[in-house]
Amino acid sequence: MDNSKTKVVVGMSGGVDSSVTALLLKEQGYDVIGIFMKNWDDTDEFGVCTATEDYEDVIRVCNQIDIPYYAVNFEQEYWDKVFTYFLDEYKKGRTPNPDVMCNKEIKFKAFLEHAVKLGADYVATGHYAQVRRTENGVEMLRGVDNNKDQTYFLNQLTHEQLSRVMFPLGHLQKPEVREIALKHDLATAKKKDSTGICFIGERNFKEFLSGYLPAQNGEMQTLDGKLMGTHSGLMYYTIGQRHGLGIGGDGDPWFVVGKNLKDNVLYVEQGFDHEALYSDYLIASDVSFVNPVDLSTPLECTAKFRYRQKDTKVTVEKIDDNTIKVTYAEPVRAITPGQAVVFYDGEVCLGGATIDDVYKTSGQLEYVVQN
Repeated sequence: MDNSKTKVVVGMSGGVDSSVTALLLKEQGYDVIGIFMKNWDDTDEFGVCTATEDYEDVIRVCNQIDIPYYAVNFEQEYWDKVFTYFLDEYKKGRTPNPDVMCNKEIKFKAFLEHAVKLGADYVATGHYAQVRRTENGVEMLRGVDNNKDQTYFLNQLTHEQLSRVMFPLGHLQKPEVREIALKHDLATAKKKDSTGICFIGERNFKEFLSGYLPAQNGEMQTLDGKLMGTHSGLMYYTIGQRHGLGIGGDGDPWFVVGKNLKDNVLYVEQGFDHEALYSDYLIASDVSFVNPVDLSTPLECTAKFRYRQKDTKVTVEKIDDNTIKVTYAEPVRAITPGQAVVFYDGEVCLGGATIDDVYKTSGQLEYVVQN
């Protein structure tokens, strides 16, 4: 098949995954262009910008595989659509997922729109996911590497977006990707994978967040009101968190089980399996399905509530056009408002939504108490 007339713009980060993505497409005969997205001004205290170093790696790889390359600046779009959302969620006492929002608003919206202006037929990224093209359109499938599957973070992609996307690594295991990079002596072959939130990088999370949101100390209590200490700001804690509480003593470790925004109280309880950490159902909004799903009757499927979590059997019911109720087959631990619930039918990722409230059958948990 002659792919030479099909133009594919590859989002290149300077990492090994996107480098191998570009290489594989080039080998398959596509007309490939590499584009580096600068989404954040990440100059460190020594005046070094890691984005500059990453772009230099993109240039090296593109020269090695002989494809043209460009850089595009999405800093304003990223600030408006991702970082503002990130701060707003913390103000609400929730735990945001900026990776989901970045994919939704930047990598598969702003970047895709830019690529189309360049005449691209498709965009490609180094995500570990798969696109299945059928007579009826496209479906998103999990990546075959269960440890690297990234469909959780891609749950907000629409059918229209996905129809213009390629994921060349979806059928590969991560070690295979490294082997391909080493075999071709790519400049990024031995580069360490980036971890964490891109705009925080290696910096201390508390220190970073305090530069944008004022923290207010408050009481740390059990659900029945026993004072256990003080917290340094509700935004620094998430449901199920163990570390950083500063509660010593004998017995089982302590965990965050809830927040009271009105009174600035952090709720903690002892024991990994404390009943306050478990819920029976949730309410979610910002519902997005890759393909239309009929919710006129309850949908039986599986779901993940966090990355790399095992699937849980759930029932999805429609409340209104943008809100759903998700009931689990068995209680689930530490489900967190602000995070994504992502739905699957076997290997097919159906879509997802944002968790708003978490409930026990007996009533709402003390997860987040709004002002």
